[in-house]
Amino acid sequence: MPSLDSSFRVLFETNMGIRSGESVLVFSDRIRPDESPSKDDRDRRKRLNDTARQVAGFANDTYNNGQFVDFPATAASGVEPPQVLWEATFGRAIMGQLQRAGLLDDILDKQASAEQLAEARRIVLGHAADVPRIIIAMSNNSTSHTSYRRLACHAGARFASLPHFDPEMFGTSMNVDWPALADRTARLVEAVNRAEWVYVECPNGTAMHICKRGRDAGGDDGLLTAPGSFGNLPAGEAYFAPLEGESHGVMVIEWGPTRKLEQPITLTIADGKVVRIDGNDLHRTKLEARFAESEACRNLAELGIGTNDKASRPDNVLEAEKIMGTIHLALGDNTGFGGKTAAPFHEDYVFYQPTVTLVMADGSREIILDEGKLMV
Repeated sequence: MPSLDSSFRVLFETNMGIRSGESVLVFSDRIRPDESPSKDDRDRRKRLNDTARQVAGFANDTYNNGQFVDFPATAASGVEPPQVLWEATFGRAIMGQLQRAGLLDDILDKQASAEQLAEARRIVLGHAADVPRIIIAMSNNSTSHTSYRRLACHAGARFASLPHFDPEMFGTSMNVDWPALADRTARLVEAVNRAEWVYVECPNGTAMHICKRGRDAGGDDGLLTAPGSFGNLPAGEAYFAPLEGESHGVMVIEWGPTRKLEQPITLTIADGKVVRIDGNDLHRTKLEARFAESEACRNLAELGIGTNDKASRPDNVLEAEKIMGTIHLALGDNTGFGGKTAAPFHEDYVFYQPTVTLVMADGSREIILDEGKLMV
């Protein structure tokens, strides 16, 4: 691969706003022996791990403070990462207190109560200086929707999440006019926040009524310079957690995280959760296994709208969900951005050429996407 030093510099200095003396942690994951990724995906994941090591090395050489950790991949995005990463991130004092308080096992199992999580936040905040100021998450499976990530941000870490990342993205969706993307995203967030309901229709048969009542939309613009900030890279979306128990409709899934499905899968949504699956693609088996693991995995967790004009590839969900003019709908956990459903799973599905209509409290309507064209 050609040198990516200039891209790494933009990552640290533009996206993360690194300051003199700040500590950096970069982590990745390894393919487990029981996994069977395709040849292409195995190659991408190896390059992802190699690139993560290069990012940590660049941080160490350039800013004199870079650390790298890797570990066997978790079972799915949204699963808490293993203890080795917690130890590298939080240090002995925090980890010791979490264990003595009997909190760590419940947090790792996603069984911690609100009171337990509040106590964990108090412990972490008491030793916030022990936590790296910048965390670059380059594991294949996402840690975005985990207590690990939320506690790190609570301590003031600036956290960039790059699940399913392909190093080739440094030349495409990462090579974007960041201020322009931030402005576009902010305007879209402002529009979405006027709505109580959002209606989505796509040519493939997807038709969803999504309840936004009482929920605030946020924007992922890739400028992670404030203490405790968090977002994806590549960035570019407006998003919110639908109000649980209200949304309904049909999702016709044509693309999985890294491939086009051989046959579409149709999910029927009622009362904010999946109540029926139709279709015979192998991805159905994966979903059914997640639903059997926890009913919370059925939750309609997110609606997002892409705003990145340099994103284009549909076969990688990290970039696909940022393509300007697409939408994505997620299932599972949404506790990290305003929802109330904790689940050991969060997976996004991207939909093309959507028409998105906002419905306001007074019944007025505004189309913000018209067959994939951004109208805001």
